[in-house]
Amino acid sequence: MKIIQSINEEVLSRTIKRARERGIILPKFAQQKDPSLVPPGIVKRLRDVGLWDVNPLNLFRITWKNEPTEKGGGFNEGNWIEFPSELTGVEARIIGLVGKWFPTGAHKVGAAYGCLVPRLVSGNFDPTRQKAVWPSTGNYCRGGAYDCSLLACPAIAILPEGMSRERFDWLREIGTDEIFATPGCESNVKEIYDKCWELRRERGDEVVIFNQFDEFGNAIWHYQMTGSIIEEIFEKHYHGNGRRLASYVSATGSAGTIAAGDYLRTRYPDIRVVGAEALQCPTLYQFGFGAHRIEGIGDKHVPWIHNVRNMDMICAVDDEQVIRLMRLFNEEEGRRELTASGVPEETVAKLDLLGISSICNLVACIKTARYYGFDGRHVIFTPLTDSMELYASRIRELREEIGPYSRDDARRQHGQCLDAITTDHMRELTFFDRKSLHNFKYFTWVEQQGRSVRELEELWDEDFWKEIFSQEQVDEWDRLIDQFNERTGLLKEYAD
Repeated sequence: MKIIQSINEEVLSRTIKRARERGIILPKFAQQKDPSLVPPGIVKRLRDVGLWDVNPLNLFRITWKNEPTEKGGGFNEGNWIEFPSELTGVEARIIGLVGKWFPTGAHKVGAAYGCLVPRLVSGNFDPTRQKAVWPSTGNYCRGGAYDCSLLACPAIAILPEGMSRERFDWLREIGTDEIFATPGCESNVKEIYDKCWELRRERGDEVVIFNQFDEFGNAIWHYQMTGSIIEEIFEKHYHGNGRRLASYVSATGSAGTIAAGDYLRTRYPDIRVVGAEALQCPTLYQFGFGAHRIEGIGDKHVPWIHNVRNMDMICAVDDEQVIRLMRLFNEEEGRRELTASGVPEETVAKLDLLGISSICNLVACIKTARYYGFDGRHVIFTPLTDSMELYASRIRELREEIGPYSRDDARRQHGQCLDAITTDHMRELTFFDRKSLHNFKYFTWVEQQGRSVRELEELWDEDFWKEIFSQEQVDEWDRLIDQFNERTGLLKEYAD
């Protein structure tokens, strides 16, 4: 299936004119994968640009390979944390990819780019008269709004009213055109969809919906970028001495990030791909429902872009466990307890790089290692989507609600929430289970969102996903980006 079905030259000409006027150059997907391909002149100019600045040059920082600095950084081979056994209690090597060093502090800015730019360079989105709508449970709409700011595109953000205050404040700060807070919390995704339909009815083609749950550009970006950097890190730093890439663990969420598992399966056929979700809303684990507090992993449905054929295990994680670990990892007494128990100070100092969903992923990694009996030969990778920089208000709220964090709290929660992690609430999937989860898409996408049964059946075809994730698809996007940049004439300024 080709994402770009046609070229609208009239719209494309207007978009190129706007880009020329605003000084916008688009990075190719090949450059996001390998920043050594970025023109030297752009790298030089980035030395004076802050990581979160609303500067078009920051489009070139949509990569896992930014130097971990707030301003002026270049590129590196990636940022990751290895969680030692003193913390995890397992011998398996658990590696977390750090998302904090993307613009906006979360990797979702890349997924949003993967959705927006193919339409932009083909003339299928007109920034001169249309608004881009970003429905999300938080980071994706932030990423989309940020990309739109850099690309001079008007944006509408939609997210549940129960999300952290930091998200709403930041969206206002960067001048997002419209922000809609829908009823509910992390689990209330249908309410977001309902708002999208309302906008369609009221505004027609004045809006274009970039729904991360059904936009294949989301999954393609992670297949290409997240999958490939895991391969690079593993091959350069962990391969050898009998070690193997044993598992990739990711909260399912919009099913973008977990698509890295599809890429890794092509390189490591025996890998176990594990999807994590909240126990309080066990959609994949038990066809269940509910509300939970693990921000960033919206649920109560199976995303259209989720290739459930490639998932081996579902791991349900208690949100209370995650919230308590958030305090253990970030409160002074919690960090003192971890250090006293033997966790290296270097590791403890980095625990604020884990946001709430990242802690969920870490718990799921530990459960996976215990379930499969992994030892020191086995390497597990997981994404750390964002950091505690986006959740400071949650810590303050807990202090106000249940009081300060004491030494006894730290000791108790260390034992109950970390040392006592077991293999409960895990479901290893059979072929029948996978087909059942696939069929579960019907109720959201066919009954509610206007998809057809024929389209649903296509998603069960293995060749469908091979075509979606094909290199030819992304190469076509890069060719169009090259043509776009050539027509703006701006790249020549950065040749050296």
